Parts: sequence; C-alpha cells; structure tokens
Amino acid sequence: MINKEFFKNAEDVAQAKGITVEDVYEQIKKGLVNSFKKIYGNTSCRVVINPEKNEILLFSVHKVVENYSEEIDPEQPQEMLLEDAKKIKSSYKVGDIVEQQINIKGFGRTAIGAAKSVYTQGIRTIEREKAYNYFKDLEDEMVTGEVSNIGEKYIVIDLGYNVTSTLPLSELLPNDHFNIGDSIRVYIKKVEQTTKEPKVSISRTDRQLVTRLMENYIPEIKSGIIEIKGIARDPGDRSKIALYSNDPKVDAIGSCVGENGSRIREIVNALGGEKVDLYKWSDQPEELIANSLQPASVTKVLSVDPKTKTSVVVVPDEHLSLAIGKSGQNVRLAVQSCGWKIDIMPTSEAYEKGLLI
Repeated sequence: MINKEFFKNAEDVAQAKGITVEDVYEQIKKGLVNSFKKIYGNTSCRVVINPEKNEILLFSVHKVVENYSEEIDPEQPQEMLLEDAKKIKSSYKVGDIVEQQINIKGFGRTAIGAAKSVYTQGIRTIEREKAYNYFKDLEDEMVTGEVSNIGEKYIVIDLGYNVTSTLPLSELLPNDHFNIGDSIRVYIKKVEQTTKEPKVSISRTDRQLVTRLMENYIPEIKSGIIEIKGIARDPGDRSKIALYSNDPKVDAIGSCVGENGSRIREIVNALGGEKVDLYKWSDQPEELIANSLQPASVTKVLSVDPKTKTSVVVVPDEHLSLAIGKSGQNVRLAVQSCGWKIDIMPTSEAYEKGLLI
C-alpha cells in the first residue's frame, strides 16, 4: 500500500511540468522495471499503478513451457518449466502465463536509486519534448513573455513551460525600457531542439512582429478580409504597410486605424512609439507607387517598367523632402513595401526637362 501523498505528489509534478499524470505514472513504471531487471536479470515484469486504491503492484512474468527453448525471444516473457509452475499452482499448463507479485519494499537502496534516476530522466525528456513541440508550433508567431533577468548585453525572457530565451539588446527597440517582471511581446523566429530545453530565438525588431500585432488588434486582418500585401520597417522608428481589402464594403485603412485611431494607437504603443504608415495596395503600378509614398503627394508617375520594376515619380517641389524622408527613409520603406524601385523628381525639374506640359 502506497500512501495518498505519493499520488498527490505525482499530480503536483504533472501540473508543475505541464504534462499528464499518466506521463508521470509511465515514468514510475519504467523506473521500477529498470530496478527489477537489475535485481532479477532479464525476467519480464509488469507494473500496475492504481491511484484509487493507493497501490503500486509489481509482478514477475513467466511463460510455462515443457522444455526451455534453444533461442531466447526477447519479445516473449522468460520461460518457466511446467514442473516449476505446478509447484506454484497445480492447474498451470504449457502456454500459461505465471505472474508472481514482487515486494517493492524489498528493493535495496541501489535499486531504488536507479529507479528514481530513470524516473527523473524520463520526466525531463517528456518535459523537453512537450516544450519543444509547443514552441515549434509557435514558430513565426508572437507570444508574450516575462522579463526575468537583465544583463549588460541582453535580457532574459521567461516564455513559460520552463523555457527561457535571451533577447540581445540589438533585438530590442530604441524606446524599449523593461524591468524585471514586465510583460513583453516578442516574435519567435526559430525553435531548435537541444539536449536541454528548446532553443527559442526571439526578436522585437523583426518586421513580422508588426504583422502579428496587426492580426492581434485588427480582426479583419486575422480573418483574411484585409490582407497585408507588403511591409517594411525601421525598427523602433517607422513601419510602412500596404493593405488590401477583399471586401469592397470594408475600408482597409479605416478598419486598421479604428475609431478615433484606437486600433493603430494600440499597435504603436506595443511598438514603443514606433510610427506606422498605412497605404492602400493596388494592382495598378502607378496607383500603388503613388500610394506608397504617402504622406507625400504625387503629381504624376511618369514611367513604369514592369520588367525591371522601376519607376520615375514626380512630386510637388514642396513635397520633395517629405517624399524622400529623413535620410531617405520614406522612399526606402516605400520601395521595400511595394516592391518597385522609385526615382523621385520635383515638379520644377520635370517641367524643365519637358516631361510635364
């Protein structure tokens, strides 16, 4: 008879490790089988765990034979001669299975230690496998973790399932300032199996973090009514996103901005104040290129070459600096998000060259 505390402990271990109590019982069985074989050699055995009755039973298992086989089949129970079986029970006949209960309390300290070692290693293996499978399914997704430590070159994020990941300072945004215990949203770039816990590579600078935030705060994107057709990002400073609505009745830009800017404000806050520019995607290159340069106005898209995906765009003189952006940021993000190379020309120059009448 095993006391109730033993089974309560098994349930506590299962809950703490994020595994089932059946997983725990299976490892207990493996540990007992291992110790049994250390004592009795290759004899087969069977373990029965019955939490309702607070008991763990261990049985040796033999198959009754007339004569020992010349070759041992490891898949079959060890053999017992009929004459020996009848000493146990006179009704046994060839082919019967003989089970005899073994007193677990009779195991020595070494055997018990070996059982605990097998059990502990088994629990760790299950825990690692479950954690790996859990995070592998979250690869290319956004998760929320907790800052558990802060170093000079990185911060440590507790992702749950007894898994932590280090986030280099280079993967943080310029306005990120976290304290131990703070919640943090991160993008899972890659998950790898190791001999210990899974290695989870995370980022706050990856452009896909913006995509996942958009999906999180904007149901129309999550459902597929609105698509993100292109995205470019200077992490912590500005993102530019091309949007397309699959429903003519749904305004892609308006839906993403939200009432009084409520939706886009949530995203900006989650990105530490990073600005987010939204523009409408179009299958017409001229319209798409013009939209991508917003908030600058475009006078005319003069030439578009589909083969080289290059274009020349004329903008009002007073919008030239806005179209180019600080350090060329606006045009660079426009190019990256729409997929077209854009050469910008002020209106005055276009008139001088006779490109505008």
